[in-house]
Amino acid sequence: SWALPQILKKAGIDYFMTTKISWSQYNRFPHDTFHWRGIDGTELLTHFITTPNNDGSWYYTYNGNVTASSVQGLWDNYRQKELNDQLLLAYGWGDGGGGPTRDMLEAVRRFEDMPAMPQVRQGRVEEFFEALDDRVSDHPRLPLWDGELYLEYHRGTYTSQAYNKRMNRRMETLLHQAEFVNSLAMLLNGGHAYPVETLRKSWIITLRNQFHDIIPGSSIGEVYEDSREEYAEAEQLAVAALEQGTQAIAGGRGQDGAAAEGVVGYRVINPLGWERSALVEISLDAFPASAEQLAWSSPSGEALESQLVRGAEGQPVSVLVHTPNVPALGYTTIFGKSTNSASAASSGAWSIGARLLETPFYRIELNGSGQIVSLYDKRNAREVLKPGEAANVLQVFEDKPMAHDAWDIDIYYQEKSWTVEELTEAVVEEQGPLRAVLKLVWRYHRSVIEQKMTLYRDHPRIDFCTRVDWREKQQLLKAAFPVDVRSTKATYEIQFGNVERPTHWNTSWDWARFESVAQRWVDLSEGGYGVSLLNDCKYGHDIRNHVLRLSLIKSAVSPDPEADQGLHEFTYSLYPHKNGWLEADTHRQACELNMPLLPVQLAGTAHTDVLPEQLGLFRVDGSHVMIDTVKKSEDDETFIVRLYEYGGIRGDVRFCTDARIGEFVSVEETNLMEEQPQAVEHGPDEVRLFMKPYEIKTLRITLKA
Repeated sequence: SWALPQILKKAGIDYFMTTKISWSQYNRFPHDTFHWRGIDGTELLTHFITTPNNDGSWYYTYNGNVTASSVQGLWDNYRQKELNDQLLLAYGWGDGGGGPTRDMLEAVRRFEDMPAMPQVRQGRVEEFFEALDDRVSDHPRLPLWDGELYLEYHRGTYTSQAYNKRMNRRMETLLHQAEFVNSLAMLLNGGHAYPVETLRKSWIITLRNQFHDIIPGSSIGEVYEDSREEYAEAEQLAVAALEQGTQAIAGGRGQDGAAAEGVVGYRVINPLGWERSALVEISLDAFPASAEQLAWSSPSGEALESQLVRGAEGQPVSVLVHTPNVPALGYTTIFGKSTNSASAASSGAWSIGARLLETPFYRIELNGSGQIVSLYDKRNAREVLKPGEAANVLQVFEDKPMAHDAWDIDIYYQEKSWTVEELTEAVVEEQGPLRAVLKLVWRYHRSVIEQKMTLYRDHPRIDFCTRVDWREKQQLLKAAFPVDVRSTKATYEIQFGNVERPTHWNTSWDWARFESVAQRWVDLSEGGYGVSLLNDCKYGHDIRNHVLRLSLIKSAVSPDPEADQGLHEFTYSLYPHKNGWLEADTHRQACELNMPLLPVQLAGTAHTDVLPEQLGLFRVDGSHVMIDTVKKSEDDETFIVRLYEYGGIRGDVRFCTDARIGEFVSVEETNLMEEQPQAVEHGPDEVRLFMKPYEIKTLRITLKA
């Protein structure tokens, strides 16, 4: 990841070493020792171990043996002898443990004074890098690599074992929310106990399951049996911590008699760092009255529009309430009151059928296979799709790589493919006024794919909520969207930023990236218009020419013969937009897909404390800067706030708090480890921060009520 140099430096790590890049299939990386410049401009001394693999393969190894061929090969392979004459050989049995053997240790001793061979001595990795830094950092011939380090190999690991990918994203989201709501609860109620130990245990389990080979999806089946149990435990802990915080926030009943008979109140919590207006879905299980007899209102008494969601037998199961202006990293309060008439929204420009769908934003036509053959953008008066090509096409490819079934996708996979076309059901499940849902069901051999195409009155995002019972092996499932956009580059979200990659195959360096990784979104834009593809738990993508594709399921047979068999649940979304991805708030839309508003029922009259009915903890005025994390400090009762710039824009932004929360007593900038504090000037409720392109900042904040 191009974000890694900054992350490592700000975590107190000054050097980076790997062998993996030498494994690339098509292009040999040109340097072995170099400065790697990250997305924000941070430079990191990087060194590749050049030890030849024990079996004579072309790539370098981290499982080095101590033999004449490995010692001499280490030197022979190294390409910058004019720059540096001291190298690192990492030896021992890895990939299963074992470490150095007695024979290896004896070989090191004997090679120390071996004539006609590179001189060998024992040492520590830290000593090697410190000496390397002294020798080469100011050398005029030290190369500089400015960009990501793409491994032309193991492209299947973005998709294999989809359950783990989904749970990893879920845990990231849950833990983020739990940390934030408990921080807010501490500030609102000085006696609230932050669930330090619960969160720590959940984080440890989550991070353990990011270990190699678990999260890549390349472990044996028994590992994933254990991993499911571990994720269940981590989720239980994180949910408990989240509920501890939300219940503290929902403990107050509001200032206007919200607990009166026939009234139900909810805190609607926004875990993201900008004000948002969106639908919140509330279960009807605990309602004091029939759902049809509830009218919804804001704290000021303004009527809120709503829509009932009905179950399979037509009974109401939940209600959608349009909730406007929920403060950044905060909450608002809404009330449902018994009435003689329903508080439904107006229907508006809706016409939803199995083949033709008309919404305030789009006119959508489907063919008999359930594929989109026309997507007309009413706001921008243009067709989104490439003429003559269908979108949301579910494509299946034979996936039999040359080796390493779970790890790899090889470029020839596209030579043998099928399209999912056997549509068995197309039923309108919801028809506005706030949301419409068209249910589509396909059969593919022994597999069943159920999808709910979801459209909104007030939002241009099109969601494809998908449930798959997958029973195929060595087949790769993708969703394809051919759009009428001309661009030679596409944008992919990475950690704390984004990267542009080519959409053409002009060179071997281009077509080697036939499958690339992204986090929550990718985008293809031309001047004035673009299309983003968002997701809630997928990582593998390919964008070539005008076609955006998202990898959904990869069902390898080795090392786990039952990999990815069974149930899959995920959502991906299409987001056509005016202008580029930054102006269109693609990043925010993807975050909102992953973190919907959280409704929490008010506790009632038993709680004597009264909280404001609407409140925001922190906000930042730059639309290109995101507040990523709010948590309690690891060492004391202060709060940690992590922000990052994601638009490549340099300048000042204002970071603010609500005066009702308290005043800033002190603000310090630290590294990612919450160390090395530097005082930051501040006012009582705001701080001015200078953000560089793609910079990560960590603040330690003390607030006084």
